[in-house]
Amino acid sequence: MKDDIVFQRWLALGLVLLILLIIVIVAIVPLASNGLGYYEQRQELLFRLEKSKRIVARKESVMENIESIKQQYTDQNYFSTQNTVALASADLQKFIKSTISAAGGQLTSTQVLPSKQEEGFNKITLKVRMSGDVEILRSVLHEIESSSPIMIVTQLDIRPVRGKRNRKTRKIEPSNKLNINFQAIGFMRARPS
Repeated sequence: MKDDIVFQRWLALGLVLLILLIIVIVAIVPLASNGLGYYEQRQELLFRLEKSKRIVARKESVMENIESIKQQYTDQNYFSTQNTVALASADLQKFIKSTISAAGGQLTSTQVLPSKQEEGFNKITLKVRMSGDVEILRSVLHEIESSSPIMIVTQLDIRPVRGKRNRKTRKIEPSNKLNINFQAIGFMRARPS
């Protein structure tokens, strides 16, 4: 009997321990897990806060850098400074005409194509027809490509001019003249509407 009482006591103690273990597993472990999750979330938020404070502290330095970059942009004169596309295209035509004349070529025609707005810039395209020899073409292309504001030459089409027929030999004498067609593209910063 005494063994039964000892056994029952051990059984009761085991049941109490089992109930306590179930309570720990069901209630305390999830609470501890949530507490750990909240602690990690708090640490993450503190890290973000510190990072944001560092970024805000650098605001003045960043604003000064932006102003410096804007000044460099203005100083480098990469884009047309005109207020309208029409004025910018007129400047482009004037530049092309003077460049061709200075190189010794002959400007046949210029035509302003409709401008396109791309990524904050107006793309001003001028279709040019001219004549001259290879040296004139080289000089004109060099001036256009190295100009400021920046210009790009596209759709370059070069055709030789047919030579004149010699009256005595009846043969066509070669000519070093060329008919040249190309598009010169300039850019200006798009103005807000």
